[in-house]
Amino acid sequence: MVLEIAQIEVKAGHESAFEAGVGKAAELFRRATGCRSMELQRSVEIPTRYRLMVQWETLENHTVDFRESADFQAWRALVSEHFAAPPQVEHTVLAVQGF
Repeated sequence: MVLEIAQIEVKAGHESAFEAGVGKAAELFRRATGCRSMELQRSVEIPTRYRLMVQWETLENHTVDFRESADFQAWRALVSEHFAAPPQVEHTVLAVQGF
């Protein structure tokens, strides 16, 4: 499994609209090839900062299958107007699980 972590900075005052857009996009992720889960976390200290975490079966499920799909374009149409800057994306794999 690969965890995609996208740090997303949104424009001040756009938080509710951004969250609504991500909620609408949940179905796009749910049906994406290899997508196992998706969640959005909001920073307590910096309320305009979010982390979108998506678990994929493989890296290519995200970087090829999803990013080259019409659903990726639909995802961006729902949320990109709220971005203050381009998202910073990285992929991780589980190294140690505590419990």
